[in-house]
Amino acid sequence: MKNRIVAVGSVAKDSIETPFGKVENTVGGSSVYFSLAASFFAPVAVIGVIGGDFPAGFLKKLSKRKIDVSGIEKAEGKTFLWKGRYSWDLNTAETLDTQLNVFQNFSPKIPAPLLSSKFLFLANIDPVLQMKVLNRMRKNNGCFVAGDTMNYWIENRRKALERIIPKLDALMINEMEIREFTSQYNVIKAAKSILSKGVKIVVVKKGEYGVSCFTKAGMFFLPAFPLEDAVDPTGAGDSFAGGFMGYIAKTGSVAWQSIRKAVAYGTVMSSFTVSGFGVKRLLSLRPQELKKRYGDFVKMVHFEKFKL
Repeated sequence: MKNRIVAVGSVAKDSIETPFGKVENTVGGSSVYFSLAASFFAPVAVIGVIGGDFPAGFLKKLSKRKIDVSGIEKAEGKTFLWKGRYSWDLNTAETLDTQLNVFQNFSPKIPAPLLSSKFLFLANIDPVLQMKVLNRMRKNNGCFVAGDTMNYWIENRRKALERIIPKLDALMINEMEIREFTSQYNVIKAAKSILSKGVKIVVVKKGEYGVSCFTKAGMFFLPAFPLEDAVDPTGAGDSFAGGFMGYIAKTGSVAWQSIRKAVAYGTVMSSFTVSGFGVKRLLSLRPQELKKRYGDFVKMVHFEKFKL
């Protein structure tokens, strides 16, 4: 499949508490959010690891979405567990507990049939592992590669991160992280610093305040989709990445106009994610809902050229 995306990241069990409710041991993980979002646009294959306590029926749900789960390893032990709590500021999570479990010794293995895939998403995992996967994929083909990261890797794996970022076609990073990595407070200067390293697209996530996208062709800014029912921001960034990469894979284009549309689709996709706890809303989402909200979003952000 020429437009297939390989997504490498965590498959997890999450316990989440927000002012609007809580869930225990719900399925989560970066590659799960990403793959569900991207599957609306293109075929996706997930690379990850689960333990014996992972709900077997969930993999069937992914398969029904035509998500290839052949790269999900089953190891002895428990699945990666994250417990977090959000206050009324839904932009910041307080981590209550993290148990790496089988994810601690995770070493991504790409099944041979997937090595010819033309799109690769490296979710928020150790940049050493990201590099391992990238080298194997690029050795077999010249795939388009997008990657995500976080402050933990910036602070604890900086040299490895500095090695892999120049090899990415697109970088997903939030506002705080890009400032920390580049030592530039101004986000525009920070993004230009990343672009100068060879990255073609820099996407800066700003939570409820929207997203900024930078390439050498220009800058693009969008607000978040306005919601009355936002209850859980967990996985919003990964869902954004899924919508973004899914559209790029579907069109096969990284022209400036396609990138702008990809940012819009990513924004709309993340808006559905935050409307439910965990992946619940992504599982119930229908293509016609996505199409309608995208159309509504275009109307909200469109304006005519002003003529004096």
